[in-house]
Amino acid sequence: MARILVAEDEKNMQEIIATYMQKGGHDCITADDGVDALMLLKQSPVDLLILDIMMPHLDGFLVCKIAREMGNVPIILLTAKGGEEDKLKGYEYGADDYMTKPFSPKVLLAKVNALLRRSSCGAAWTLTAGKIAVCPASRTVYLDGEEISLTHKEYELLYFFMTNREMVFTRDQLLNRIWGYDFEGNTRTVDTHIKTLRQKLGGEGKHIVTLIRSGYKFEVKV
Repeated sequence: MARILVAEDEKNMQEIIATYMQKGGHDCITADDGVDALMLLKQSPVDLLILDIMMPHLDGFLVCKIAREMGNVPIILLTAKGGEEDKLKGYEYGADDYMTKPFSPKVLLAKVNALLRRSSCGAAWTLTAGKIAVCPASRTVYLDGEEISLTHKEYELLYFFMTNREMVFTRDQLLNRIWGYDFEGNTRTVDTHIKTLRQKLGGEGKHIVTLIRSGYKFEVKV
């Protein structure tokens, strides 16, 4: 059973898609717009994304692009337009497949199952950045294809950074997010864990950037 995120602002269409995914044996979560879709994606890993292109606040193209920067989760775009330019744009942003409305939910389910079978990680979503790969389903981390061992807190820090890349967090914010508000230690705990995490990541530790008097951020350098 795969976990599928359906982002579609038309409630009727959203319910139809979710129903067919569930009939196909999959777990399904839904979002009404692109912003909600990204929030759900950051909160919990999914195995496949179904994105409507014409959504309020943030369209499917941008959600697709951001999701692809986060990892290699399979993505299917839905659109009312069948133009070649839209399809090319979707593929350019990292979409794996495309369906033009109106479409058969049965065909969509068949495409979903085919993508899940072809996915290099099976049904597991993987976050990637440089030579780092994180598989949230198994909580495993790979560095240049080799699995590395992280402590629970080191993993939580890395996962948090990779799902909130380019965002700056103070030490207090990291302490509250990873250790919890009732933690009795101090911010030096954050510095110590980030130091050991960087060491284990070797050269890829460069992605965790220290900002003087501000905190830390995870930066994907090209």
